[in-house]
Amino acid sequence: MKKFLSVLISFFFILSPVIAASDVQIYSDDSGKFGLKSENNVITEADYKKLIRLGDNAFIAFKRSKYGLISKDGDVLVEFKYTHAARILGKYAKLKNGKGFGLYDEYGKTIIPQEQDTIDLLFGGMFLVSKNYKFGVRDKDGNVLIDYVCDDIYMPKPNIMRVKYNGEWYEIEQVSAETLSLPDDVKNIKTDKSFKITKLVTSPGAASKYSIVTATDYTLKVFSSISPAYEATIDELMLSQGAEAISIFMKIGWLPKFPVVYVKNYIKILRNPDNGPLSDVKDSIKQEF
Repeated sequence: MKKFLSVLISFFFILSPVIAASDVQIYSDDSGKFGLKSENNVITEADYKKLIRLGDNAFIAFKRSKYGLISKDGDVLVEFKYTHAARILGKYAKLKNGKGFGLYDEYGKTIIPQEQDTIDLLFGGMFLVSKNYKFGVRDKDGNVLIDYVCDDIYMPKPNIMRVKYNGEWYEIEQVSAETLSLPDDVKNIKTDKSFKITKLVTSPGAASKYSIVTATDYTLKVFSSISPAYEATIDELMLSQGAEAISIFMKIGWLPKFPVVYVKNYIKILRNPDNGPLSDVKDSIKQEF
């Protein structure tokens, strides 16, 4: 990690004179669209509905209802084919279309391939990824730290990670640091004295949006999926309109899609075999046989 930081700092100082000299800025025209310019020189025409700075080299751009990445010189780094976009840590772009989420850096390089159901930031700059209801962990460079073998993963503290594997909870604590930094070869972590591995006898608490329940009140947990499904539906429909909060209400074309998208999201949450609303009941039944 220290080596990575030193390289990153050196890289920044090498590039800083170039960045300062370019002095690229966002401007807008009378139509309300945006472009790039350097001092009085226009780099790109104001053809974009949105431009969001990404690191020192790129911008997340929104054009003709699709997101992509352009460089500070106006070159297209990632094609405009994505319906969802979010900036992470100021220098990563999380982009999504029908194939799923992918993560890209400010130079258009693919950090995490576009096949993820979810990509979320963890402590220490690591990324929690999921695919086909299984979770894993990647580092800042996209290297696999934990493959897609976990039922659930979350971090209650910066130096603690809790992992659900084959229905059992395990806690990984890095006792020698305030922030967890998983080794590249996580399979040998048990022999590393800087980590403490503990098997948790009882569930440590909700790792997702749901509360731990027993078989007698599992119906409450089923109904608790209504809210996350609703939020996911609104999020999907609004982002499909270019994340314009006003335009979704002005364009009524999204209304017929709402029940279909909602049912799809609700079923997806409900049938999750590992951390969905029925997972605790299923694990309890398995342990009895």
